Amino acid sequence: MKLLSFRIANQIRIGLLVNNTIVDISEGCYYLFKQNIPSDMIGFLEGGETMMKLAKKLEEYAKKNMKTLGSNSGILYNVDKVEILAPVPRTRQNIICLGLNYVEHVQEVGLALPKYPVFFTKPPNCIIGPDADIIFPKNSIKIDYEAELAFIFGKGGKNISEEEAFKYVAGYTILNDVTARDLQRRHGQWFKGKGLDTFAPVGPYLITKEEVNNPHNLNISLELNGVIMQKSNTRNLIFKIPTLVKYITMDMTVEPGDIVATGTPSGVGYTRKPPIYLKPGDRLEITVEKIGVLKNKIVSSTEPLALF
Repeated sequence: MKLLSFRIANQIRIGLLVNNTIVDISEGCYYLFKQNIPSDMIGFLEGGETMMKLAKKLEEYAKKNMKTLGSNSGILYNVDKVEILAPVPRTRQNIICLGLNYVEHVQEVGLALPKYPVFFTKPPNCIIGPDADIIFPKNSIKIDYEAELAFIFGKGGKNISEEEAFKYVAGYTILNDVTARDLQRRHGQWFKGKGLDTFAPVGPYLITKEEVNNPHNLNISLELNGVIMQKSNTRNLIFKIPTLVKYITMDMTVEPGDIVATGTPSGVGYTRKPPIYLKPGDRLEITVEKIGVLKNKIVSSTEPLALF
């Protein structure tokens, strides 16, 4: 299934994408099954397999009976007539991110392969959806891109084994780990340079895990203004998803809706000669096989530039 969050009439809803039409999950399930379904993604994921099975039944019905659903207002929406948000528009906890998780990226930055996963986080205020604008900050000039496959936890847990890991994964999406390299270096750590507002475009959908047989064999690429800058395959991940789940949840609880970005391949802007940094007007397009395409553009801040 393609699950998504969308905004209509100032309300945030969740839906299924069926033949380029959004089916409102909570409205559709109440109409068909008289079941009350949460209208937000985290609430939906908290319902576990019960919610997923109802959504699947709704999807199967919609594929055969779209006209019937269309005769009831509030169930179907044209995908081009609503604002598509990040699948989880605001997480409860920080986004968990991986650094140095592709061999070729480690090589391009001149470091040794890590023995253990390298974690950092991005705060929830970073999250924006597909086609939303990345705001060029007023206190940085070296803005970079990082294309990443991300996964979303479908249920909470702690001390999860590698063997049990995929039972906790709801599905997959795309994340752009936008980074202010000058702030990253200035402060000696990664949180500030990667934690600015709008610096985590996510989407366009949450692709449920049964739609992706092997998340470790997906082509991933990023285009900047139509030019390919990053191109790899998730088979090149150093630490695969089960290993990440194991280390993330060691003595630490994760919750439904938590997002994990698995790291970026080589080709980032600051390692190029000369370096390539983003500027207002630039357009970014990340494609991950079987997951979709995430598009965003860079726009100027409405505040005056005031560096440091």
